[in-house]
Amino acid sequence: MQRLKNDDLPRLPANIGRPGYDRSRVTVGIVHIGVGSFHRAHQAVYLDDLMNRGEAMEWGICGVGLLPGDARMRDALHAQDGLYTLVVKHPSGEHTARVVGSMIDYRFLPDDPEAVLEIMAAPATRIVSLTVTEGGYNFHHVTGAFDFAHPGVVHDLEPGAVPVSVFGVVVEALRRRRARGIPPFTVMSCDNVQSNGDMARRSFAAFAHRKDADLGDWIAEHVAFPNAMVDRITPVTSESDKAQLAERFGIADAWPVVCEPFTQWVVEDHFPQGRPPLEHVGVQMVADVVPYELMKLRLLNAGHQGLGYFGVLAGYRFAHEAMADPLFPRFLLAYMNEEARPTLRPLPGVDLDAYCRTLMERFGNPEVRDTLARLCAETSDRIPKFLLPVVRESLAAGGPVRLSAAIVASWARYAEGTDEAGQPIEVVDPLKRTLMEAAARNRANPLAFLENRAVFGDLIDEPRFTQPYVAALASLHERGALATLRAIEEV
Repeated sequence: MQRLKNDDLPRLPANIGRPGYDRSRVTVGIVHIGVGSFHRAHQAVYLDDLMNRGEAMEWGICGVGLLPGDARMRDALHAQDGLYTLVVKHPSGEHTARVVGSMIDYRFLPDDPEAVLEIMAAPATRIVSLTVTEGGYNFHHVTGAFDFAHPGVVHDLEPGAVPVSVFGVVVEALRRRRARGIPPFTVMSCDNVQSNGDMARRSFAAFAHRKDADLGDWIAEHVAFPNAMVDRITPVTSESDKAQLAERFGIADAWPVVCEPFTQWVVEDHFPQGRPPLEHVGVQMVADVVPYELMKLRLLNAGHQGLGYFGVLAGYRFAHEAMADPLFPRFLLAYMNEEARPTLRPLPGVDLDAYCRTLMERFGNPEVRDTLARLCAETSDRIPKFLLPVVRESLAAGGPVRLSAAIVASWARYAEGTDEAGQPIEVVDPLKRTLMEAAARNRANPLAFLENRAVFGDLIDEPRFTQPYVAALASLHERGALATLRAIEEV
């Protein structure tokens, strides 16, 4: 079995791609906070592509982990010289593998906070990128206020505190650069949220102003936070994925990444201290990301929500299993065409019909084995960003919301904690207790779930939404998910 180490790269099997560049020549130019599967299937791969072209050798990645669970990533990457295997799973059943080498360092913050801060403060570091999840920016869904009560934020705001949160780490690194006369790095969010750069700006500025008002003003004025749209379905790596990698390719990898063939990255071209030539490897560098963001969030991400809860309730556990039932692609395309697409901005040169068809193919890729549990996790962070904006804009324009209401109703039924066969559902959500307590009252009070104004705002006061919601919820209770989808289709 072939291990992953720099010295062993020449001995990898011939059917495995590997860095075609001298990794010893690569220097750190990007610090990435929150190294998980998505970053390693997306941003790190684009940088590896550039390096294989002989470019961007000064833009190597230093990964940083902040959370206790990140110690596993530290151990996996350190044992493999930062190398890992990317396995692309094609719908045809073909798997292709390559070893990615663009991450040349990884630091676990609790091991040595000072070393992490100094790497970020170094002049060579010109970009700090982030994948900290939708909820990681610490904003309230409805009020938009930064949560200063978060334990990490409370700790980092104490005078002289050694930072533990992403806010404390980034702001302290920027403070050091300012004090030393070093231009600030660009903060580049790669998270799957609308206007992610703007959100990052607001969150870091809010923290910085509370910590040091002058520093907060300086960050707001001088630090660039470009928006970006990211897209690649990347399931959680399973033990089966590791075993398949060993069996098919003869590689022992502590933490490989699996993903679909499709990948897209649209980035606002605002990098005052420079950037890699990402356009050379297919990244779309644009002046305005918003139209692309809305397309992806309201079609792909909201589509995942429409697939997930109905699918789990019907007894499916993988996305491709549900998509094999024609009810699901018909329902999703109806939502996209009737409710989501009318809320999108003009996208010159984009064929939305083709984009939606591609989404159906991607959702149905049997090789990726994307779990519905993954799609259903952290819903209180997702539906308010992906689906509810469609609802509100449709209501304001006098448009339909029947299908969106049914998706929300499927979430409410899912949050009751059992599927239609009585099997338990593990609800994974920061608001799990609150959501499940409300869902337990669904039958007695069909509007109980919508009473959570922190999630739904004033939608409970809008009959054009509550009427189809109540109808869908009643149908889910009385007839089940598949019969509900049939009835929706027949209207």
